[in-house]
Amino acid sequence: MAIKLYDLAGAEDDHRFSPYCWRVKMALAHKGIAFETLPWRFTEKDRIAASGQGSVPVMEDNDRSLHDSWEIANYLDETYQDGPALFPNEEAKAATLFLKFWTERVLHPLLMRLILTDVHDGLHEKDKDYFRTSREKMLGTSLEAVCEDRETHLETLGKGLAPLRATLDAQPFLGGSSPSFADYIVFGAFQWARCSSATEVLVKDDSVKAWRQRLLEMHDGMAANAKRPAA
Repeated sequence: MAIKLYDLAGAEDDHRFSPYCWRVKMALAHKGIAFETLPWRFTEKDRIAASGQGSVPVMEDNDRSLHDSWEIANYLDETYQDGPALFPNEEAKAATLFLKFWTERVLHPLLMRLILTDVHDGLHEKDKDYFRTSREKMLGTSLEAVCEDRETHLETLGKGLAPLRATLDAQPFLGGSSPSFADYIVFGAFQWARCSSATEVLVKDDSVKAWRQRLLEMHDGMAANAKRPAA
């Protein structure tokens, strides 16, 4: 039986934009594991109640229900050892943990200032009030205030990507000569932006953009073919 993955969807079932779900989809494809995605929305928490929490990704593998992209990646490497490893060794896993926290605590907030209103606009109607209310409570301001002055936020993002850019100037992937879960964590953030907003967050001739393109084209273009908002 194919693995089932509950995958955050927007207004249309095939609009999938969660950075955490993209991490898992790229990881499954990396390991050559067949999987089926099920569209899920913020207000459908009852559908994933068996996972003991209320957010995706949630992955079902036979009688196992798992959540959290990091835990899922570890499970995939431990359970499906015939496929390419997501973490080549324990040292690589330790370094990847740093990238996980950097992505969630630095990169996500930088991107959020560019795309948050677009994320809201792309949601199913039944999710919009929940999203606005929960995010504005967390941020202490309106979605629109967060996204004011996008030009300045684009400039700030560009400066913030300097360490990532330097790494990708020196090697093709964050995992070295080939991608690993480190790449999929950071890629998930940029795919979140790409699938949520028509705003291009990366500049031409940037090594980060070239790296993103390499990952977009992998796994038969799975990520490249994802639905995007109209420009």
